[in-house]
Amino acid sequence: MTPEQFRQHGRQLIDLIADYRQTVAERPVMAQVEPGYLKAALPASAPQQAEPFTAILKDVDQLLMPGLSHWQHPDFYGYFPSNGTLSSVLGDFLSTGLGVLGLSWQSSPALSELEETTLDWLRQLLGLSSQWSGVIQDTASTSTLVALICARERATDHAQVRGGLQAQAKPLIVYVSAHAHSSVDKAALLAGFGRDNIRLIATDEQFAMRPEALREAIAQDIAAGNQPCAVVATTGTTTTTALDPLRPIGEIVQAQGLWLHVDSAMAGSAMILPECRWMWDGIELADSVVVNAHKWLGVAFDCSIYYVRDPQHLIRVMSTNPSYLQSAVDGEVKNLRDWGIPLGRRFRALKLWFMLRSEGVEALQQRLRRDLDNARWLAEQVEASDEWELLAPVQLQALCIRHCPAGLEGDALDAHTRGWADRLNASGDAYVTPATLNGRWMVRVSVGALPTEREHVQRLWQRLQAIVAA
Repeated sequence: MTPEQFRQHGRQLIDLIADYRQTVAERPVMAQVEPGYLKAALPASAPQQAEPFTAILKDVDQLLMPGLSHWQHPDFYGYFPSNGTLSSVLGDFLSTGLGVLGLSWQSSPALSELEETTLDWLRQLLGLSSQWSGVIQDTASTSTLVALICARERATDHAQVRGGLQAQAKPLIVYVSAHAHSSVDKAALLAGFGRDNIRLIATDEQFAMRPEALREAIAQDIAAGNQPCAVVATTGTTTTTALDPLRPIGEIVQAQGLWLHVDSAMAGSAMILPECRWMWDGIELADSVVVNAHKWLGVAFDCSIYYVRDPQHLIRVMSTNPSYLQSAVDGEVKNLRDWGIPLGRRFRALKLWFMLRSEGVEALQQRLRRDLDNARWLAEQVEASDEWELLAPVQLQALCIRHCPAGLEGDALDAHTRGWADRLNASGDAYVTPATLNGRWMVRVSVGALPTEREHVQRLWQRLQAIVAA
């Protein structure tokens, strides 16, 4: 494809994306296809000759679009907000088009320095002190893995350069909430801790980690001859958006010299609102925190922000310095290859930079406040209804709800819950997420798609009542 062909087809592609965003509300929210539909429609091997770009776009419309569940739909209430503001989409488009890589500062100086600057802008917006430094990872899963590797190396005085975990006399222990994201367990396994050395800490009636239970678990491990290593606390747990109390957890961790990582992947975006920062009380006691800017904040996926208080420790753990990447300015600059697992990185900061400049902080704050207000409105309707139940505090934008007809309980109630949720999703009118809480099925309603306004939430409430009555 020549630059001139790219110019022509690029305009077509931009028009396709713009038209999609304008008309996405007319599509069923959940894909209405069966497994294998696309594999059956595509040829078994790649084309030997070039095809017209119009043919590719035709297949995008006719083959791919029906197989998408539309996260940017105003009636999407599943999982979590994964917003791709169009301003950040353009930044991502430019990043791909430029085709530069950040192997070192010298390989693309602007890439490194824009990432450093925009993450400091975001640090200030989140209310973090100047002691924090940030780097863009791909996802919170990677950020948590990096955090636990750093915790492991600090606890073992950098055993990686000697015998590794195999040479340690005592098992290293990681403590997490029973409601922590599954990626925390996965990170602990990949970092070599082993499932037997992950402790699930009990939670309170609001599904938040109990500090006294953490203290007891640490004491028990010390008495058993184990070595406590790290605690992962969560601000906004996956199922209920519960808030682990960071200050008492942080005080326990500091007294024991452990690493504290805070998973604030979804809820961290709310910290751009001063009225929400009470949720982060004690964050300055942590060693690391992750905020997924590609969730509620609105940056196009992937853009997971990992902040650390001791970047020199991170660099020592992650650093590689092959001769072909060394330069005369290494002592003056930030080489991002030393801040994570991959050697190279895309120009991800562009999409964050584009969004912050094109949207402005006030507009971002207004959108998040809109979502919080819409979630509170829906919670009020649920609480005022005789047959609906709110199962967890609504502290952010997600609700945990259940329809409870008189005389229905246990497995029968579970079947009822799964049934109406599946019917709602299959209808294409809205998308919600069934999940379990305390061993029973309920439904998560996550408010926060870019185009979702009060009228859409009102329509959802009407649809919920109609679907259970059908």
